Amino acid sequence: MPLEDTQFMEENLRTLDWMKGWIILGLVVLILGCATSEDVRILDEDIRRFQSQLNLIQKEGDALKKDLSTFQKDQKGIERDVSILRTDINNEMKKLQADLLLRIESIQSEIRILSTGVEEYKEFLKRPSKEIDRMKEDIASRTKILEERGKTFEEKNRTLEDRTKVLEEKLKETGERFRGLEGKMTELASKLMEVEKPPPTKETPAEVKGTSTSVGDLYKDAYETFQKGNLEGARRKFEAFLKQYPNTELSDNAQFWIGETYYLKKDFEKAILEYEKAIAKYPEGDKIPAALFKQALAFLELGDKTNARNLLKRVIERYPHSEQAEMAKKRLETIK
Repeated sequence: MPLEDTQFMEENLRTLDWMKGWIILGLVVLILGCATSEDVRILDEDIRRFQSQLNLIQKEGDALKKDLSTFQKDQKGIERDVSILRTDINNEMKKLQADLLLRIESIQSEIRILSTGVEEYKEFLKRPSKEIDRMKEDIASRTKILEERGKTFEEKNRTLEDRTKVLEEKLKETGERFRGLEGKMTELASKLMEVEKPPPTKETPAEVKGTSTSVGDLYKDAYETFQKGNLEGARRKFEAFLKQYPNTELSDNAQFWIGETYYLKKDFEKAILEYEKAIAKYPEGDKIPAALFKQALAFLELGDKTNARNLLKRVIERYPHSEQAEMAKKRLETIK
């Protein structure tokens, strides 16, 4: 209840008290004056009626005072509850602010972690190109070492070239002899003709001259598998051949054909490594020009023109009379 209503109730109570006093005073004056018995009776009734009304008003005033006291107590309780509520609200606001600050710090921390992750991912994306450059540098250094080492074998290579020419002439003579015996030795003649004119990507097992039957048969089986286009099967058989016969006249050929299986599969990096094995393990083998030439082609396929150009020049300089030297010259003209 507002303060104005309380003051208004107090003023009404004081007014009633004054009215009560004036009424009593008026009644006394009338009693003392001359009046009839009827007037006295009427006056008594009026006095009783007024007294009853005063009593009722007094009761109502007492009730209002009681209500006022109750209201004042309730008001104090409400004010206390409001104070408690304000305190609770302030505490909750402080908690919410603390939680908000904590969440903001957590989000900022996550953003920093994400930023660090993005930078690391960018560095990771740069790694493949660095690895490729490092591999190219390693290949270039190895090629240079091989070139220097190859210079020490130039004299041996010249001797091998002379021997190769002699062998080619003998093979031609043998081929001419066997052409006259086609009816009786058709299979042997066909093999010798393949040796005389070897295709670019094929080799006849007739190169097994001077080797044992078991060695020749094993090599022949692997090579025939290669000719049929079964590259995986041929590679396994050539590898089995090298494991059993690592140092025969056909070992360098087998190693070269392993490189060819990778080259035809377009796995040029592995092909380069397998060709390198043929060059390093069998420096006196007759497959070195072909291995160098195919290494150059593999580097071209990988987009490395520098190493390809160096290898083609090596073929021309060291094996000028070979078939691969002529092909290398033509290839160099196409490289810009």
